[in-house]
Amino acid sequence: MMVTTTETMTSMSPLSSDPDADRPVRKVVTDRSAGNLADHVGDDPEAVAANRARLAELIDLPVSSVVYMEQIHSPNVTEVTEELLESLDGAAVDVTDALVTTLPGIALAVLTADCVPVLLSDDEAGVVAAVHAGRIGARNGIVARTVEHMVDLGATPSRIHALLGAAAAGEDYEVPESMAEDVESRLPGSRTVTAAGTPGLDIRAGVTRQLLGMGVRAIDADPRSTITSENFYSYRREGVTGRQAGVVWMPSGVSASAAAD
Repeated sequence: MMVTTTETMTSMSPLSSDPDADRPVRKVVTDRSAGNLADHVGDDPEAVAANRARLAELIDLPVSSVVYMEQIHSPNVTEVTEELLESLDGAAVDVTDALVTTLPGIALAVLTADCVPVLLSDDEAGVVAAVHAGRIGARNGIVARTVEHMVDLGATPSRIHALLGAAAAGEDYEVPESMAEDVESRLPGSRTVTAAGTPGLDIRAGVTRQLLGMGVRAIDADPRSTITSENFYSYRREGVTGRQAGVVWMPSGVSASAAAD
């Protein structure tokens, strides 16, 4: 499993042994070695449950504290509240592609296999978010809507840190010219040319430009391509395949003031 914090990328097990465990927000991304974490791709449900339990153990949280979402390539953002958690009873959040919360000890998970996992946080405000930014969702403003929702909860764009995980890279993501033009018209900066010289999309580049335009300045992006790297699940490369996860949370008992220490 690959573990990513806001500053470093390293392997560790469990996270509670991390010398930086007191930081107010944690961000983790997995690769293929963590196993498939999606329960909608035809995998053995018991195997998926075991993989999710292992992930929860590694990040030192109960399985019930890791919240997943349905992910339908929508522009819908959902705030995870105590009331919503009670109603879910362990199920995924329906009809949404971004989760936002102010609750410590609740991890928000996004599952991907070429789409961009976007993990957002404002340490000082105590707000975190996980976003599924696929071609359609990113085109239709899912990342911008999430930032706006975070601002409604007290976040400030200039304080937000964004981590963009491994995803389909522009040199590998070939699309029809009309599609490239359409996405570029709604997500400027995403149109590109593939290594083969054909029209392509770089959704990470478009999302980065969008975040910068909204005032988010602290942006880290994993440049690896899920399409060409066999360390990751890739829908484009494999068709039926699993999903890796991006997870963000605020550990219980760690105050936002720790960010200034």
